[in-house]
Amino acid sequence: MTRHQKRLSVPNSWPVERKEQTYTVKAGAGPHGEEGVPLLIVLRDVLGYVDSKKEARYALEQDSILVNGKALSDEQRPIGMFDILAFVEREEYYRVFPDEGGRLALTEIDADAADSRLGKVVKKQQVAGGDTQLTLHDGTTLLADDDTITQNDSIVVSNDDKSVVAHFSYEEGALVTAVDGEHAGEIGTVDEIQVTNGSSQNNVLVDQDDGRFETVEGYVVVIDENFTGDDA
Repeated sequence: MTRHQKRLSVPNSWPVERKEQTYTVKAGAGPHGEEGVPLLIVLRDVLGYVDSKKEARYALEQDSILVNGKALSDEQRPIGMFDILAFVEREEYYRVFPDEGGRLALTEIDADAADSRLGKVVKKQQVAGGDTQLTLHDGTTLLADDDTITQNDSIVVSNDDKSVVAHFSYEEGALVTAVDGEHAGEIGTVDEIQVTNGSSQNNVLVDQDDGRFETVEGYVVVIDENFTGDDA
């Protein structure tokens, strides 16, 4: 199986220039599905901390690059929305956040904010023993004691013990960001959730200071002011 991917065919969320070269590194197995950006691209093309795959591998061997609190060894590991990157020796911390246009970008945050990450609940189910299992947007699964958490809500998960440290309900009045579609990267407040019949997604009307936009439910994520980057 090839370890390269044509730049013209990468997802729109990848922060790469499509016409500079024919190929780029291919994402390995891991979270975020096909939208996940290989860590090498973040280190080389976005931050400029390495010039090659060899340099990236050496940097990872030092255990000073953490993703969601865990040291990584694979430069192809997919990085995606709301992941937390920590560069221990540099004392630099970033949250992966979609910019306007939908490309994944890095928002600098402080060390305290790097202790946890945001996740959108995409599935909730009962498992053996009667526990409630939540599945997040990146494929992460965890057990939760809070029965009020439901699909489309957002939670903040500790990178240390994977516990839920905050819960933001998906409801009218909630602060959200669009993460896909023509309004990707825009932030506003849910004005109305329009329930549709059948299998179609619900529509969401989002108010902003200078107007409003409409998108589908699957394209929005509930956030807190601390996750917009304004307080970083």
